[in-house]
Amino acid sequence: MATPESPIPITLLTGFLGSGKTTVLNHLVRTLPRTAILMNEFGEVALDHQLLQEMDGPMALLSGGCVCCTISGSLSPTLKNLWMARQKGDIPAFRLDGVVTTVDALFGMGQLDEHFEAVKQVAVADRLLLTKTDLAAADVVAALRERLATLNPAADIVTVTNGELDPAAIQNLGLWNAETRSLEAMRWLKPQRYQPASASPLAGKARPDLHDTRIQAFSVVIDAPLNRYGLQSALGMLTSFRAENLLRFKAIVNLQDELQPVVLHGVQHVLYPEVRLDTWPDDDHRSRFVFIVRDLEPEFVAKLLADFSGAAHRHAESAMPISPS
Repeated sequence: MATPESPIPITLLTGFLGSGKTTVLNHLVRTLPRTAILMNEFGEVALDHQLLQEMDGPMALLSGGCVCCTISGSLSPTLKNLWMARQKGDIPAFRLDGVVTTVDALFGMGQLDEHFEAVKQVAVADRLLLTKTDLAAADVVAALRERLATLNPAADIVTVTNGELDPAAIQNLGLWNAETRSLEAMRWLKPQRYQPASASPLAGKARPDLHDTRIQAFSVVIDAPLNRYGLQSALGMLTSFRAENLLRFKAIVNLQDELQPVVLHGVQHVLYPEVRLDTWPDDDHRSRFVFIVRDLEPEFVAKLLADFSGAAHRHAESAMPISPS
């Protein structure tokens, strides 16, 4: 629960049609009665919200089908009104705690084959909820788990039966852990689960026309401290000219002339404000990035980061005044 001084955590629950979102919500409503729910429905007749059982808390219904398209319309004032209804005074910031995606074990394979939207939902998730496993054959579930782990190595997979879910499974998914009141960079980053960019199985190869092969998850590690200007230029180029290809990235970086590490996070064209850690979370002080991209070569991303930072560093050195002997 957020205090008046702390940001309110927001969890985005998404998933393909019929994958069990409403069933999960019904369970969460009973378990977390003080949770506010904003449902986004598409079409002239909204039905899903009528399927939710009675709840002790506010619910707002958005229309239009896509939250990103209505953020300047109904979403922003709805969030504001929810806060104002709870407590008068200044409105603190909201923070995205995590993205949770439901995946249908029975029909998930076919949905991933036929609909790129389903692949993208899996790729950007912080946590995957595997539903209807009791209806699917064991070998199908095993194959789907392997496929999900390839698309999104960092997202833990939680099996959900009849919507029953421990709320703790979808809380504290972001950098900030509200329970420990600390920043947990390595739990959030999970760099060990990603293959290096140079080891990507499709790097430099022609891609078959399959949805999964359009998505690649990889890591980039840079040994030398990075020039801030060069790094900003590289990330700015990605978010400006390759926003549709950059699904998500996370990083903990070592910047020149700074003792503390900086955490970065971006989704497509949005670069979130940097977070400065008090200390390094481990003994490895190299800059570590993890990316999930679409139709973008891992080697290109790695070279862009290295080249821009190196060029900026060389430019800064050449611009330094020479002291007279």
